[in-house]
Amino acid sequence: MTVPSVARVYDALLGGKDNFAVDRAVRDKLMEITPGGADVPLYNRAVLGRGVRYLASQGIDQFIDLGAGLPTVQNTHEVAQSVNPQARVVYVDIDPMVLAHGRALLAENQNTTVITADFCDPDSVLNHPDLRAVIDLDRPVGLLMVAVLHHLDDSQHPGQLVARYRDAVVSGSYLFITHFIDGGDETAEIEQVMLTDLGSGRFRSFDEVCGFFTGMELVEPGVVYNPLWRPDPTSVVPDPMTLAGKIIGAGLGRKP
Repeated sequence: MTVPSVARVYDALLGGKDNFAVDRAVRDKLMEITPGGADVPLYNRAVLGRGVRYLASQGIDQFIDLGAGLPTVQNTHEVAQSVNPQARVVYVDIDPMVLAHGRALLAENQNTTVITADFCDPDSVLNHPDLRAVIDLDRPVGLLMVAVLHHLDDSQHPGQLVARYRDAVVSGSYLFITHFIDGGDETAEIEQVMLTDLGSGRFRSFDEVCGFFTGMELVEPGVVYNPLWRPDPTSVVPDPMTLAGKIIGAGLGRKP
């Protein structure tokens, strides 16, 4: 309770109740230095929904949500199963609080489960018996890395981690990523607060984020700011683009 966690800070940013004072303190500091900052997690949540709906429309019926965070509105399984009621979803997070809340939420959903594992250890994730009970890795899957890779420093080799997951899934699988985008002076202070108060939060360039899709076919429109990734009639697209709209970018790749 005395150390902020990524999952709980994100929950606080979304207006949830599963967080502590230390998490809300980080949220409040981020809100102070980010004009319109309350929109950032909403844009990220919205693009997650659009990404999952797109994947379901392409016939993907099983999803692995890595670093899923605490359950909130329009979770991955809710979006996927609204398109295909038989869609299967496994949530993966290292925070035991996610397991407790997630399993309570999913108690009656046989096609969805939550496992506690470190997504930085692909072998332990992909070989977890609870994941294997739900996901058939001999068929295409949708891998979701939504707002997680930016919590890895370069020394943790996030590109190599992504490649290990890419290599472990079959042709026709997809990888959906959202990631902090380096905006120079505009985002420098935000990045410093993340690194100092939360311990992680690296902003990377569009080129660096595109590099995570090496060996995959990028789906149009490539890696772009969240509000610009395949907006639908319900999407809010700032015009001109605000700082809040430029904090995070999204991209989707298909394994050929």
